[in-house]
Amino acid sequence: MKTKSILLQFILFATFSTLAIGQQIQMPQASPSATISQKIGLTDVIIEYSRPSTKGRKIFGELVPFGEVWRTGANAATIINFKNEAKVEGNLIPAGSYALYSIPGKTEWTIILSKNTKLWGAVGYDPKDDLVRFNVKPGKTGQKYETMEINFVDMTDTGATIAMKWENTRVKFRIETEVDSIVMAEIKALVIDKEAENPGLLYQAANYYFTNNKDMDQAFDWISKSVNQDPKYWTMHLKAKIELALGKKKEAIESATKSMEMAKEAKNPDYVSLNERLIKSIK
Repeated sequence: MKTKSILLQFILFATFSTLAIGQQIQMPQASPSATISQKIGLTDVIIEYSRPSTKGRKIFGELVPFGEVWRTGANAATIINFKNEAKVEGNLIPAGSYALYSIPGKTEWTIILSKNTKLWGAVGYDPKDDLVRFNVKPGKTGQKYETMEINFVDMTDTGATIAMKWENTRVKFRIETEVDSIVMAEIKALVIDKEAENPGLLYQAANYYFTNNKDMDQAFDWISKSVNQDPKYWTMHLKAKIELALGKKKEAIESATKSMEMAKEAKNPDYVSLNERLIKSIK
């Protein structure tokens, strides 16, 4: 009986020990993980990183030494993914995921995109895995950033700037993507080659030509066909802008007036205001 009792106690101890090991207390992360994404032109860019806080510490030059490779965040290496090919500070980057490392300095930072995305932080980092390196100048922020922050700023139709801010330091680098050749190929395939009659496609093609200052006569032809088939207040407004660009002021006022009337019927005050300002600028 004594042997059975000892065996039962051992089994119970082993069972409770296993359950205890399997259990974990959920607590806030010291450096919480974050994911930010942005469509830049026609390309999705996603950044995954962990956000450390200063917590009263001096960061650059002490906690993060100058001249040493840094994970650009906390915990695992920061990862940046490009859905399509892009240019980063003029360097061609194939579609894919890369570890974003940096080497902070007092007057200059080195930014690194590494093909090795499996490391914990910078442990085991090897320059042989570098896809590209480039240098940028750090700047000072107007406020203190207690927690590290990465975001996208200075957006255009084809590019954006990645801004990294922590403590009182800001570092930025530019991403540019290919747009025009892709859009023009689609316009050729869907509108020009097929002699499209779809008013929506005609509007899109005309709008791209107008926005990018291409062939205005061609843009006018497309928007006229679109308006003739299915007039909308937004297509009529574009027609007015293209007419103005071609020097057809009288026609532009007429189109803007029609667009404004249609916008009023649709209860869209934004387009009412747009047309009012356009007409005022012509007169």
